[in-house]
Amino acid sequence: RSKMAADPENVAIELANLSEEIRSLRLKLADKTRQLQDLQVAQHANAADNVASEGASNSIFTPRINDLTNDEIERYSRQLILPDFGVIAQTKLRDSSFLIVGMGGLGCPAAQYLIAAGSGRLGLIDYDTVDRSNLHRQTLHNERTIGLPKVESAKRALEQINPNCKIDLHKLMLDSSFALDIIKQYDVILDCTDNVVTRYLLNDACVLLNKPLVSGSALQFDGQLTVYHYGDKCPCYRCIFPVPPPPHAVTNCGDGGVMGAITGVIGSMQALE
Repeated sequence: RSKMAADPENVAIELANLSEEIRSLRLKLADKTRQLQDLQVAQHANAADNVASEGASNSIFTPRINDLTNDEIERYSRQLILPDFGVIAQTKLRDSSFLIVGMGGLGCPAAQYLIAAGSGRLGLIDYDTVDRSNLHRQTLHNERTIGLPKVESAKRALEQINPNCKIDLHKLMLDSSFALDIIKQYDVILDCTDNVVTRYLLNDACVLLNKPLVSGSALQFDGQLTVYHYGDKCPCYRCIFPVPPPPHAVTNCGDGGVMGAITGVIGSMQALE
């Protein structure tokens, strides 16, 4: 106190210097923490690679941690340290493509989690535009995109989540005349529609092209999720429902209503599958 009273200017300078030293030490600590986290990610990823490579000795290419960019390592670090995931799964995800048919209540969360997880390419199909009645469940759309095509509105939001994913837009209603040409470009197909005709069309196209089909549906307080035609012994949609129901027996969200969180749960599970 006596020193401060005698020379307050020097004390102020000394306090400023101490503050600068503390700030510098905090920055160094943060940098060391990041380095440690990167090292842990690399160790976990390499361990997963070693386990997986034992069963893939005939593989021409086994991904390693240095096959991912620094941005990818940081962005997907919480996935990379998961047991049975690691660099191999992350690299496969980055090199895969997904076609999402319907950018509504199911397609929005499915696309959101696929792109956030590091999918390399998404195809979005929808012919409709954003309406205010969509906003309670179609979470990629907002007030500013009302009136825009849903595929364009979705792309704007998805690019804010992960700019590293390629996004193809198909503003159209899928029909049999060109369905095969579009579907054959993608590895996995997600049925996020709400009409029976498109469900049968997607099923038949996936069977012909030997593509797995992840099908979701939601109505009122209920939701369903099924994976069709995955592997040689997996049934397709027609195996379970060989005869389409009569039109009067089918209700969609526009007529029967739906809780938004139901579509969120089912769409997220489609991405997980």
